[in-house]
Amino acid sequence: MRFFQLGLLAAILPTITGVAAAETVKRTSSGICHPPASSYYERTKNFRPFDSVDACLASGGRLPKKLAQNQSAQAARDDSTSYERSAFGYGWEDVDGDCQNSRAEALIATSSTTVRFATDRKCRVIAGRWISPFTGNVIQNSGEIDIDHLVPLKWAWNRGAKNWSQAKRETFANDMVNLWPVELSLNRSKGARGPEEWLPPTGQCGYVARFLRTVKQYNLRPSSAEAKWFKSFLNRCRS
Repeated sequence: MRFFQLGLLAAILPTITGVAAAETVKRTSSGICHPPASSYYERTKNFRPFDSVDACLASGGRLPKKLAQNQSAQAARDDSTSYERSAFGYGWEDVDGDCQNSRAEALIATSSTTVRFATDRKCRVIAGRWISPFTGNVIQNSGEIDIDHLVPLKWAWNRGAKNWSQAKRETFANDMVNLWPVELSLNRSKGARGPEEWLPPTGQCGYVARFLRTVKQYNLRPSSAEAKWFKSFLNRCRS
């Protein structure tokens, strides 16, 4: 449901469009993602680096509360037709309040063995056994995994999600139906593209079928050309 898609900060944080591509987003051990606009950026010395805020959020991180609030207010002022990642929430939600966010829940649900947690109240999954739907490869280290949004958020935005309520968009971004564990590189390769533009190396028929089921579940509206492509591709799968 992805984890990571490389991009500049302007892709999700409209108030920091002047940041150079070389700027690092710093994720602390507590999971806070500090872009250069954060007041704690310079003071953060021990961190895991990311190339974009989107990538840091997708790894299970979250924005500093004040920065998230500022960006939420900015997003509300923006033209409603322009996509912003913040329209789907800021990173993974902990819906049931058990300290395991949607990334952790997806890892737990899809591991074929009992997962192993970090020593922080069983909040963060560090190991398990996952089979990538993109390649069939077995992955045991959660750090090698992105949680892919099967139907990318931007793709959904342009096909009806921009008219949803904020609550529905956040539900969509954290819905287990739309999340699965895949290799980092392939998730980044996919980006915001639909299956008519990008397909995984293996399991393509199952990928497209699940993609379309999710599209129908949320009443998204592909273009007529995309709908025709879906039908033609799945017909070939059945033959």
